[in-house]
Amino acid sequence: MADTTVPPAETGPRARTRRAILDAAVSLLSKNPAASLGDVAAAAGVGRTTVHRYFPERSDLLTAISADLLAKIAMATDRARVHRGTALEALERLCQEYFELGDGLLLVFEDPEIMNWEGWQEETDADRALLGLVERGHAEGSIDPAMDPHWVQQVMWSLLYAAWQHSRDDCVPRHAALAACLRTLKKALAA
Repeated sequence: MADTTVPPAETGPRARTRRAILDAAVSLLSKNPAASLGDVAAAAGVGRTTVHRYFPERSDLLTAISADLLAKIAMATDRARVHRGTALEALERLCQEYFELGDGLLLVFEDPEIMNWEGWQEETDADRALLGLVERGHAEGSIDPAMDPHWVQQVMWSLLYAAWQHSRDDCVPRHAALAACLRTLKKALAA
């Protein structure tokens, strides 16, 4: 009898193929949002029919990209260890982790079809961790208490977007774009 606890798409060659398609789609679509599923297939090194087996419609692929990015944001939030150090230090680590998700998040911010996906509209554990981090910063005095947590959240994402765009469009090295983002964030939020 087959093991039904893990869906077949989550294991072995199918998982690697799905991952290759998602990674290729994110890389390609972040640079060319009008790319076709055939272009995604070529970038992933698979046939168009293979892409259609995993993602019958473009909307299925975009939904999968969104769900994958939300999972990556959750993992990045965990890696940032937001409960260690001052809130401002933890926020800096969080930005560094999120910065590594650049192509995927650029795609989300620049493609209205993805941004309108219902999963982006719900508050996640990562959102709650960030908002709690700002409140902790207010209490400990490392973040200006006049800065509303939701405002800080918007500022952080805006600065990350500006850093990704600066690196991509202005050919600025990634480390320099991230350094500018972190410096600006610290100066904007410091008590």
